[in-house]
Amino acid sequence: MSVSQNLKTRREAAIAKGVATRGIYAARAENAELWDADGKRFIDFAAGIAVNNTGHRHPKVMAAVAKQAEDFTHTCFHVAPYESYIALAERLNGATPGDFEKKTMLVTTGAEAVENAVKMARAYTGRSGVIAFSGAFHGRTLMGMALCGKVNPYKKAFGAMPPEVLHAPFPNEFHGVTVEQSLAVLDNMFKSSIDPERVAAMIIEPVQGEGGFNVAQPEFLQALRKICDDYGIILIADEVQAGIARTGKLFAFEHAGVAADLVTMAKGLAGGFPLSAVTGRAEIVDAAPVGGIGGTYAGNPLAVAAANAVFDVIEEEDLCAKATEIGDAIKARLTEMAARQGNEAIGDVRGLGAMVAFEMVTDRATNNPDAALTQAIVAEAEARGLIILPCGTRGNAVRLLPPLTTPMAQVEEALDILEASIEAAINTTAQAAE
Repeated sequence: MSVSQNLKTRREAAIAKGVATRGIYAARAENAELWDADGKRFIDFAAGIAVNNTGHRHPKVMAAVAKQAEDFTHTCFHVAPYESYIALAERLNGATPGDFEKKTMLVTTGAEAVENAVKMARAYTGRSGVIAFSGAFHGRTLMGMALCGKVNPYKKAFGAMPPEVLHAPFPNEFHGVTVEQSLAVLDNMFKSSIDPERVAAMIIEPVQGEGGFNVAQPEFLQALRKICDDYGIILIADEVQAGIARTGKLFAFEHAGVAADLVTMAKGLAGGFPLSAVTGRAEIVDAAPVGGIGGTYAGNPLAVAAANAVFDVIEEEDLCAKATEIGDAIKARLTEMAARQGNEAIGDVRGLGAMVAFEMVTDRATNNPDAALTQAIVAEAEARGLIILPCGTRGNAVRLLPPLTTPMAQVEEALDILEASIEAAINTTAQAAE
């Protein structure tokens, strides 16, 4: 029995079944490479689900954490605050879109950031309604689940959701949903489902993560900004997966040229250490009563040190430009593949920067999903040494999230593996159908 097989057996006996895992048991990792417990090398195009934007164990990040560990690892910011938290808050206040006074709070996970953003919006407006979008993912807490626009597995079997959370359609031209149609449904919701003056917040991912890397058109985000301004609704940008240089901008909302009132971020914020944040208009962030927001581990000193180093790395290595370079290379290869005869199952290629996905379909006439082929591609890539992830409400999209520090030679190596994996999976599926 291999080491990985032994770990799989132990995992099945000891860990909750609902905690989904892959068959790769990590032993060590460096930048864009990962080695499993049996010594097999992988190129990591998952990056811990967009966490390791600066790669595994970036030297500058590791040095910052080691230095902080020499001083202290935890005091609880509520008990004995520290300068590094304040410095990171100042940095986020200046970095997020919007020419207005801002404040920040730090927490631990993306779901916590979302929960606290909703609390701030409700406290500020005195309203309770929240509008999210189809295909959305905002976390696995109770409010996070309610905001999610994907039932399986995030809402399935978990009972009633909190009230006054509604979903409007996210525009998706590949599936025939235009910006105009989405806005029309939203307008109708205000007439038939909820008074806009009861809506505290509207939350949207500028590029959907679990929903399939669907990109919100600039005109859609601009229209939402106007609607929120017209009705006094707080606009929340969920940048948990799309933020921190992933899309070629520090924050994906920048592509639309508008600013949200509140920004939630996590994942790539601290280079592999658990940290999240809410940054936004000072008067909204300050609306919560003293003691009403926070947490024991919120703004952990090690994670804060890592985050400050991450921002240094992004600036020094120009990772926004690198994200664009990597993303352009990926999209060019996938587009060329999709145009090749025999690869008609690749229905769509989309994304911003180094946040790219392709969607697998049974045929382009109907765009019916092919989730089985998607899983076959993911498995084939894993067998060949490439880590990729599925996504999408229909389970038929493959997302690519390489570290922004990945050398271009490794990007090309990964794309060679991906191309071979797609073609092998398509051929195997075609042969099985004969």
